[in-house]
Formats: sequence, C-alpha cells, structure tokens
Amino acid sequence: MKALCWHGKGDVRVDTVPDPEILNPRDVIIKVTATAICGSDLHLYDGYIPTMREGDILGHEFMGEVVELGPGHEDRGNGRLRVGDRVVVPFTISCGRCFFCEKGLWSLCDNSNPNIGMVEALYGQTPSGLFGYSHLLGGYAGGQAEYVRVPFADVGPIKVPDGIPDEQVLFLSDIFPTGYMAAENCEIRPGDIVAVWGCGPVGQFAIRSAYLLGAERVIAIDRVPERLRMAADQGCAETIDFDEEDVHDRIMELTGGRGPDACIDAVGIEAHGTGSFDAVWDKAKASVYLATDRPHVLRQAILACRKGGVVSIPGVYAGFLDKIPFGAAFNKGLTLKMGQTHMQRYMRPLLERIERGEIDPAFVITHRLPLEDAPAGYRIFRDKRDDCIKVVLRP
Repeated sequence: MKALCWHGKGDVRVDTVPDPEILNPRDVIIKVTATAICGSDLHLYDGYIPTMREGDILGHEFMGEVVELGPGHEDRGNGRLRVGDRVVVPFTISCGRCFFCEKGLWSLCDNSNPNIGMVEALYGQTPSGLFGYSHLLGGYAGGQAEYVRVPFADVGPIKVPDGIPDEQVLFLSDIFPTGYMAAENCEIRPGDIVAVWGCGPVGQFAIRSAYLLGAERVIAIDRVPERLRMAADQGCAETIDFDEEDVHDRIMELTGGRGPDACIDAVGIEAHGTGSFDAVWDKAKASVYLATDRPHVLRQAILACRKGGVVSIPGVYAGFLDKIPFGAAFNKGLTLKMGQTHMQRYMRPLLERIERGEIDPAFVITHRLPLEDAPAGYRIFRDKRDDCIKVVLRP
C-alpha cells in the first residue's frame, strides 16, 4: 500500500509499505477514505517530538471503511463493528477496561502504550498510545495511508450514519473534540469572555465551541490574515493581530482591565512572538537544544487571564518549559487544565450536534489533495502558504 512516511526533519515521502495485518483479536483494518494533516503533525515534521524513526507512517486524523475484523469482533449484536461499516477513528488509543478508561479518562489509558519504560523516564507515567505519533507514544502506524490497523477497535471508532459526507465528520477524529474539550475546560458561564491564542484548526473549533457552551464574547489572537479572517467571519470573534498590537494591552482594553474569564492556548510547543524578548530567547534556546518548547503563548495567557480564571491548554507541549510565570498563576488563583482529549467522551455528542445542523466542521478545509501530494501539503501547511488552514488528503 501507499503511505506517508517520516524520513527526518522536514522530510516526508509517500512510500510503498506492507499492508497492515490483524495482530490482536480486538483489531480491525480500515480502508482510509479521508485523512488530514494536523498542526500536531508539524511538530513531528519540524523535529520537536523525539523517538521518531525513519519509515514511521504519519497521521492521526482519519476515517474509512472496515475491511477486516479480528476474531474478537464476532457478531454478537450490541452495535459491534461489521465489515463495510463506515467509521471515524479517534487519535487516542484506549483499551476501555483499565482504571482510567473506566473513569472516562480515555487519553490516559494504562494499556495502549507498549513503550511504557520509554515514556515514564520523561513523564513519570504514560498517557495512552497515539496513532502516528512517535515511539514515545506507542510507535503505532498512522492513518495517512491507504489502510491502517486499529487496535481496541471495539472501544474507539464510531459508526457514521449514511448520508453524512466524510468531510463533515472527519474532524471528530481529533480537532473538533479537542477544541470542544478546551472550551469545556474553561467552565464557561453565561456572559463570559474567552480569549483564544492560535487560530489554526483547533483554535477555530475552540472559538466555535466556546459560543456553543454559552460564551458571550471570544477574542482570537494570531498574525496570519486568513486565520484571523476565518475567526471573525466564521467564528464571530473579535481579533488581535499580534504583529500589529500589544496583545496584553489590547486584551485589557477589550475586557475593561479585568482580563478574560478564561484563556485557551491552542498553540503549544512552537509559539511565535513578534519582537518580544522571551519569544526570541525561546527560539534561540530551542535551536541549540537548550530548551524543548517555546511557551511564549502560555506566558501571555497566564498574565492576561483574570484573577480566579481558567487557562485551558489544548496546544501540545513535549518537555520542560522555561520561565513560566508560575508566581502569577498562584497569586492570581488560576486553574490550569490541559491534556490530550478524552475522545470517546465527545465524539458521539458532537456527531449529534453535526446531525442537528448546529455546526458543519468542514468550514476549516481550505485544501484537498490526493495522498501522493501529501509532502507538498505539509510544506504548504507548515509555511502557511496559499491561505492554507486545513489540508484533507484522499488516499
């Protein structure tokens, strides 16, 4: 089969690789009908996530048709998967039976990452395995491919009703639930003001989700014109271009000096800042491997958030952060909420919102490419060329 493989920093290629096979009774094989390039994939592309190996298959946002079932999927009724079912697959891999899965903390599954020793050395404990996202998180082949093996498939994938196009449901695999959980973590109450740093795909869904959950106003921060335009036109957000305005001063002006009730960092590890000393320092230290992440946005969010507010962090962080204003977070009484998305908690309720016409997630798609053009898609997305916000690939 054809699959997009990692060959080093900035080097991804469509290779011919062996077809996946059933390895465990609860596995299924999916024929991929749509997949997407995620902002998190760029962290792999840019070399910020360790333990990638040459030939690893990328991609964690995908959906498709079930073509083969492991023996644990014999037809017992009760909604079990069948060959021919059309499904969306969550990017997190969860066993459904461990302590954390039973508590609904699906992205913290104890049993889906086979490389526990590797990740415990860095994080103390392991989160769940992820598709196409380094050997630190399981070494699973991803979905930017013609076929993919899905472990624990009796727990993860959800069936898609007939009549709903792929593009309306594809983002249930990651970015829609991720943006929604980020907004839910803000504990939004009527009248609240929410600020969102980063107007990429997750940020766009965080904006829309904040309104779905009752926010009165959303302030969106970015510097890319097409992203700011989408945040304003599609998301009804007030926008700040951080190339043109001081973010903190403008937020204080827009909130009467109090600050937003909640702040969402939808940027994470590769934050940019124009002219600020801390952003320049972050980039310099990361370039010589004296720092793992560039947390400029997180610092801004902590300092801008109103006293007693919430800072929600869906943006991916990988390692050890430098110069975080923790004294401000403590003395302002902030609540910080973060983590990979507990996908199974959100996929079905958000599918129901799509079916009711409350949101059409396809609004973020700007580019549609065949799988063989995926390397060009990565470059366009990473370099923010051609007004690119979201790339969907068709194997």
